[in-house]
Amino acid sequence: MHYVVVVSAARSAGRSPDRYDMLGRSYRQTRREDPRIAARIRAALGAARTVLNVGAGTGSYEPSGLRVAAAEPAEVMIGQRPAGAAPAMRAVAEALPLRDGSFDAVMALLTVQHWTDPGRGLAELRRVARRVVVLAASTATSDLWLTRDYFPAMARQRRPDIQPETIASQLAGAAGRWRVRIEPLPLPRDCLDGFGEAFWARPEAYLDRSVRAGMSAFGLLTQAELQPGIERLDADLASGAWQARHGHLRELEELDCGHRLIVAYQETTAA
Repeated sequence: MHYVVVVSAARSAGRSPDRYDMLGRSYRQTRREDPRIAARIRAALGAARTVLNVGAGTGSYEPSGLRVAAAEPAEVMIGQRPAGAAPAMRAVAEALPLRDGSFDAVMALLTVQHWTDPGRGLAELRRVARRVVVLAASTATSDLWLTRDYFPAMARQRRPDIQPETIASQLAGAAGRWRVRIEPLPLPRDCLDGFGEAFWARPEAYLDRSVRAGMSAFGLLTQAELQPGIERLDADLASGAWQARHGHLRELEELDCGHRLIVAYQETTAA
């Protein structure tokens, strides 16, 4: 395996480092690995022995027991990676400073929406690995009460070019040498990883500023889009209106909130 441990990447390509230098300052307080999601990701990686984590953040879901490297553009995120985490290079998805086929597998988890050129980034994933695992949210996420009832502006973040079907098509490629499948990834009711929809049955969490700080979906809203939703949710929880409409969710063990694992591999690679 060939990789450079520290690389200074151009800021003109890929996810803006400046965005996560701001949004990611308290990331590790609320964003941590959920073992049930980790098990699904580990299974999707198949028989891979070497793995690259692109848009790696603070290192959640990097599998133990494998040779792992990370690519992350934001210095503030790299600075929060724990001791003993995989070596991290400062690089963007669209310009990975790696040789072709450097890794058995590459994973990109809840990051494609932040890339400036998703098509170029996905092509880079295919270039550097023989297996690709992407976690992305579909437009079905906008049907959840969080977006539909309180923060409708979040829907604009679920663009057509980052939908699971589009990602799958780009990973498959025109030549058809790659096989691709899309798997639903329901979220457990007590999900430990505090990303956008993780609190689908625990709405009180969204009133906590520190919880919202770890969610880019909130960080990308304007104050005019954020504050009215916070006030409506607070009022509905106090009055019992949220419970009347959505209280049944508290009884579910898991819910499909629209998240999908996209797994792509070359025909010669085991499924």
